[in-house]
Amino acid sequence: MAVDRNENGILEVSGQAGKVVVFADLTGSTKLFESQGNTIATQIVTHCTQMLGKHFVQAGGRVVKFLGDGLLVLFDQSDDAVDAASHTRDVLYECNMEHFDNTNTPLGLKVGIEFGSVIEQRGDCYGDAVNVAARLGDRAESNEILLGESLYSRLPESKRHLCTSIDRITIKGKVGLFRVWRFDWRHTAETTITGPLDLLNERLGMASTQKANIDANGRHVQLLPTSGALVIGRSESCGLVIDDRRVSRRHARIEWVGGQCTLTDFSTNGTWVKFGRKTELVILKRDRCVLHGEGMIGLGVAPDDLSIATFNFQIVSEDE
Repeated sequence: MAVDRNENGILEVSGQAGKVVVFADLTGSTKLFESQGNTIATQIVTHCTQMLGKHFVQAGGRVVKFLGDGLLVLFDQSDDAVDAASHTRDVLYECNMEHFDNTNTPLGLKVGIEFGSVIEQRGDCYGDAVNVAARLGDRAESNEILLGESLYSRLPESKRHLCTSIDRITIKGKVGLFRVWRFDWRHTAETTITGPLDLLNERLGMASTQKANIDANGRHVQLLPTSGALVIGRSESCGLVIDDRRVSRRHARIEWVGGQCTLTDFSTNGTWVKFGRKTELVILKRDRCVLHGEGMIGLGVAPDDLSIATFNFQIVSEDE
């Protein structure tokens, strides 16, 4: 640990120690600025980030800095950081209920967490763990918490059971493939949803007549706006298991967001979507699209490849 004076004669402390680094970024802010204008949107985003900062501090963290629509927080304990991140949903629920109605899409949050040596200096911090946590935050989807390998290895067994290993990915600045873990911040199966989100969905006017009918491997799944996300993949922890080596362990997710049924790909080999009788295919590689009407989905290969088990979907909207 070193103590130095800057050009203004103010003492500054820099040091290197093991810390848990949390990057949390709001999602949906771009649409908010488009719909509400700079002044109102800035007020809402600032209010939400300040609420999140207060929450992290109360949970034992220290806010290093605010980053526009996000923040960087340091924790001493891995458990405290993960618990705090998992309860941000309650903070966002309050914020969304206060600022949004059925004409707006609520804000979400994506979080990246890693443990490692951190150098703090001049109101900022640096180090490999900071870089990894930032990259994980960038790669996370809305309302998703991604953990680095070092952080995961420090968690107790009870919390490891709440994590799902996703395919190894590349991270800028890191050599080779990097293992990433997804933490289930609802502390339940991925195909369930918490009470507060049910109330928010009701407030946003998501009618129960909206549904997605999914048929795969002789199994029928009906996904409602209040059902939560349906995760599809090779892992037995998925809501819909596809036993094929071309399918990633956690390949894709189908869920209702803002009154639309969305398909998000997380895989290595990609996801193919065919709508109705159209011949062209939509190819997703770590991207998403809105499902509508009816069609077929292929995981890892095109849906017309008979060597893989495809599945059909039918989207029923409230207008039908």
